Amino acid sequence: MQAAGNRISLFPSTTNRGRTLLCRAALLITASTLFTSPTSAQNPPAPAKCPPAARVDSAKDTYGSTVVADPYRWLEDQKSPETRAWIDAEQKCTEGVLSSLPGRAQINKRLTELLHTDSFEPPVERGGRYFFRKRLADQELPQIFMRHGVNAPDELLVDPLPWSADHSASAILENVSRDGHYLFFGRREGGRDEVTPRILDVDTKNVLPDAFLSATYFGIEPAPGNKAVYYSRVTPEGPRAFYHVMGSDPAKDQIIFGKELGNDKILVLQLSEDGKYLVYLVIYGSGSEQTEIYVQNASENGPPVAAVAGDKALFFPTLAGDQLLILTNWKAPQWRVFSTNLSAPVRKHWREIVPEGKVHLETIAVAGGKLIAQYTHNVSSELKVFDGSGKAESSIALPALGSVGAVSGRWESPEFFYSFESYNFSPSIFRYEVKPAKSEVWARAKVPFDSSAFDVEQVWYESKDKTRIPLFLVHKKNLKLDGSNPALLTGYGGFDVSETPYYFPLALVWIEHGGIFAEANLRGGGEFGEEWHRAGMLEKKQTVFDDFIAAAEYLTAHKYTNVSKLAITGGSNGGLLVGAAMTQRPDLFRAVVCVYPLLDMLRYQKFMKGPYWVPEYGSADNLEQFSYLYKYSPYHHVVDGTKYPSALFVTGDGDTRVAPLHARKMSARLQAVRDSDRPILLLYDTKSGHSGGRPVIKRIEEYTDILSYLFWQLNVPVN
Repeated sequence: MQAAGNRISLFPSTTNRGRTLLCRAALLITASTLFTSPTSAQNPPAPAKCPPAARVDSAKDTYGSTVVADPYRWLEDQKSPETRAWIDAEQKCTEGVLSSLPGRAQINKRLTELLHTDSFEPPVERGGRYFFRKRLADQELPQIFMRHGVNAPDELLVDPLPWSADHSASAILENVSRDGHYLFFGRREGGRDEVTPRILDVDTKNVLPDAFLSATYFGIEPAPGNKAVYYSRVTPEGPRAFYHVMGSDPAKDQIIFGKELGNDKILVLQLSEDGKYLVYLVIYGSGSEQTEIYVQNASENGPPVAAVAGDKALFFPTLAGDQLLILTNWKAPQWRVFSTNLSAPVRKHWREIVPEGKVHLETIAVAGGKLIAQYTHNVSSELKVFDGSGKAESSIALPALGSVGAVSGRWESPEFFYSFESYNFSPSIFRYEVKPAKSEVWARAKVPFDSSAFDVEQVWYESKDKTRIPLFLVHKKNLKLDGSNPALLTGYGGFDVSETPYYFPLALVWIEHGGIFAEANLRGGGEFGEEWHRAGMLEKKQTVFDDFIAAAEYLTAHKYTNVSKLAITGGSNGGLLVGAAMTQRPDLFRAVVCVYPLLDMLRYQKFMKGPYWVPEYGSADNLEQFSYLYKYSPYHHVVDGTKYPSALFVTGDGDTRVAPLHARKMSARLQAVRDSDRPILLLYDTKSGHSGGRPVIKRIEEYTDILSYLFWQLNVPVN
């Protein structure tokens, strides 16, 4: 899970806005035809029994009067010997095929140049000290550093590199005490959502004995004075807020809020700067439809007071001194901001300070007594500054059309840090000084590519119902549009997530080889406010797939590419997107890359974080919702005798958010379709997952596999 400002996405990826764009798949075809490639020169040898046959199960479910077969139900059991043997055979098959493809050394070399560069995250300032994560170009993982001033020398605090031989264990910066004396950091294993928090005494460099449980945490807030800590942790019963006395056993920590919350809720907590007030944010599922805010006077051990509860709308809190700022889409599809005193949080005391406008208000932050609002205008970020009463003062100039991501600032601090990136602009950290209203680069990745060699254009196309949808296209300058160019189309379309331009090394390599990278801003996202989001959720989810298919048709009709040169990719909710696209229009694409996907939409809610997403998708346990879920569920719409595109599904045991069973079952089902000469492959890394945390070398390996696969299937020369 990753927070972008105040808004939470359950589908984050490797970028700071929470996107994973790629996914791996598998299909069973006879050994003699499975690896028929576009050209014999690129035809890798087929390993024996590759891919492995999957046993067909007799499992069935009944929904009302509809009986639904589930032939690969047995693959849901991740720990069974039969499943493990099948996974091992699939991975050996995929490794054998991909490792023999031409040009891998060149692809790997270029990705290494792009990814092995210094990288930074925005710093957190406490007590005049600056804490941040940074990865040096020759290292595999970010380390946690401190500076005694904004431009002072770096001092290493936490080094995860020795933690594991394969660098699969990484360090997360959770929070810092008010005086900068204690660093709260977490250890993450592979790509799991769960972390194990610890506390470091910054001055002595000693890790305190407080041993917190490995779990998913939504907020760790040290109290002033360094005597206690408040935190929110997911338990088997649901999320709970705890009170921890420094130096005691966390297993004995007291629950202070949330005893009644079930596992379909998320609980986030914040603590006011003076330590007086706790603010609890209760999120219904994925946070796409309803939230509640409670305020508690912790200094007096008062009862939690509902600032807002029971409304079918979203409310996100931000603390500004003694004020509570509330970003909401309540009666405002483009969002607006209210303010109230923490001592009087109920709605009758609210006053609107930033009204709804015509442009989507994405997030808010505070610094130096100012409110800094991030807008998404025609799918690109804008930053505007307001005073404490909501009066507009200025805008913060951004270097290009692109995305503001991670932000760091406090009401009491005179500075504000934010990240920025775009398709042709490497990730950078900017420092904004509030009083002179001035921005400067604090850190920027020095990536070896020429941004002037690329064209970034935004076009608009009509979807099935004539709605105009924006589409970003990135390619070499002066590219000839004759229909022969390879194109890679992606999208997301869900959970109110705005897909603004971002830096993606895999796409750069793709473009350098003459490809077009295309991203469609589908309904279901947040690019144009809540109405845009609601147009692609629940019973309207098919609209998202229609938008995506229309984008593919636009690319072929306008001679950007043709169906033999068109590939699609998507991760997580985007994996559902490309899974639906390939089953609904198998004739439209040559290859599919599907990462950490949801594909069995009748059973997704029964596994891992699935209950969080019911407000967005619905649940087959509700017969009315079953009817529309069943109509598009990709796993249930694989039809024997159909010629599907080739597919590469990417997943792994380390994904503790979207169950890897989706990719396993879909791979087996597609591999059972005999009427195709296009390979279906499953790339399965036992430590990979949704939350990143992998060493750079693993990202390079995965991107090399994906690009090798795409170049092979679309017959793109590597040299």
